[in-house]
Amino acid sequence: MEFDVINILYYCAVILLFTKLFGIITRHFGLPQVVGMIIAGLLIGPAIIGQLGLGDFKGLVTPNPTEMDVLKSFSQIGVVFILFSSGLETDFNELKRSGAAATVIALAGVLIPVLFGTGVSLLFMGGEFSQEKLMNAIFVGMILAATSVGITVETLKELGKLNTRVGTTILSAAIIDDVLGIILLSVVTSLNGGGNIVTTLLKTVGFFAFTIGIGILLRFVFRYFSNKYPHKRRTGIFALAMCFFFAFCAEKFFGIAAITGAYMAGLVLSGLNDTEFVDRKVVISGYMIFTPIFFAYIGISADFSNFKSSGLIFALIFVAAGIIGKIFGCSLAAKPFRYSNRESLTIGCGMIARGEVALAIYATGQNLIYYEGKELIGIDPLVPTILLIVITSVLCPVFLKLVFKNQKHETISGTGNMTTIHSEAIENSAGES
Repeated sequence: MEFDVINILYYCAVILLFTKLFGIITRHFGLPQVVGMIIAGLLIGPAIIGQLGLGDFKGLVTPNPTEMDVLKSFSQIGVVFILFSSGLETDFNELKRSGAAATVIALAGVLIPVLFGTGVSLLFMGGEFSQEKLMNAIFVGMILAATSVGITVETLKELGKLNTRVGTTILSAAIIDDVLGIILLSVVTSLNGGGNIVTTLLKTVGFFAFTIGIGILLRFVFRYFSNKYPHKRRTGIFALAMCFFFAFCAEKFFGIAAITGAYMAGLVLSGLNDTEFVDRKVVISGYMIFTPIFFAYIGISADFSNFKSSGLIFALIFVAAGIIGKIFGCSLAAKPFRYSNRESLTIGCGMIARGEVALAIYATGQNLIYYEGKELIGIDPLVPTILLIVITSVLCPVFLKLVFKNQKHETISGTGNMTTIHSEAIENSAGES
C-alpha cells in the first residue's frame, strides 16, 4: 500500500497543532507537556474515536499501514533527539564527583522497581509460564527504572534545597539511574533477538569501548571546531551527525538500542564550551517536529480493543509498585552512606518521578509485546506508563514538600550548575508558547 506525501503533510499539521494545544493545557494543570502530547495522539487517532461507532469517521489522523511506517520513522528520530539531548545535558563532572553513594542509590533505584514491576506483571498474566511472558514482564518492569528529574528540580529550587547534599545526591543518582536503565533495556532487547547472555554482555562491553574510543577522538575534534568557530551552525550539524552515527552503529553492529548510542553521543559531547548552544539547537529541532510526533505516535498507534477492566487494576498496582520500589530501594541504599532516616526518605521521594525516558523505553521495547493472532499473551504497558507519568508527576513535589518540612540541610557550594534532563528542556523551550 502506497502513501501520499500530501497526507503526511496533513498528519504533521494536525499532530503539531494538537500536541501543542494539549501540551499547554496539561502544563496549565502542573503536569508535564508530554502527557498532553500523548493524550492528543489518543484523541486525534483511531484508538478512542474508532471505538465510538461513528461510521466512517475514525479520527483526524487515520494513516494506512505505509503512512504509519513513515510516522513511526519520524517518531524514532524524535526519541533519538530526546536521548541525545539528555546526554548533552548530563553534567559529567557531577557524575565523577557523585561517588559511590549516588551510584549505589541509582543501582538500587533501578533494580528494585524493575523486580517489583516484573513480579506484578507475571502475577497478572496468568496461564502457563513461558519465555515470551517472562521477557514481556521484564520489559514492563524496565519502564519503572528511569527517573525523570524535571519536576524534582523545580520543586527543589522552589524549596531552596537544590544545592544541598540531599539535592545534589538526588540529581546525580537520577542521571546514573537513566544510564543504567538504558543499558538494561539494551541488554534485554538484545537477548530477545536470540543472543545468549555472554554474547550480549560482550557486545555491550564492545559497544561502550567503541563509543569511548571513537568518542574521545570526536570530542577533541568538536572542541577544536567549537573553540575556533563558536556558536556556529556547523558545530550543531557535526553534533547531530555524530548522534545519528552512534545510534546507527549501536543498533546495526552491536545489537544495542539506538537510543543508547544517541545518549552516549550526547554524553561524549557534554561539558564543552558549545554544548549548551548545541543542546538548544537540538531541543528546537526536535521539539518543532520530531519530538511531538514521537509522543503523538504513541497515542495514535495505541490499540485498546484488548483492554479489559483488569488492565486498569494492573495499571494502578503497577504505578504503586513503581513508587514504592523507588522510595524503598533508594532510601535503603542511602542509609549506609550516613544519611539520616529523613534524608534517606527524601532521596527516595525525589526519585519517583517518571517522564519521557520511560516513554522512550516503552517505544523501544514494543517488540517485547507478544500477540498470538490478535490476542495479547502478555501485557501492553501503554496505559500503565501514561498513568505512571501523570501520578508520579503530581506526587513527587507533594512528597518532597512534606519530607522537607522543618528539615535543615547544609548548602554545598559549587554544585548548583547541574543541568536537568530533557523533560526540563522541553518545558523551557515550550515556555515561549
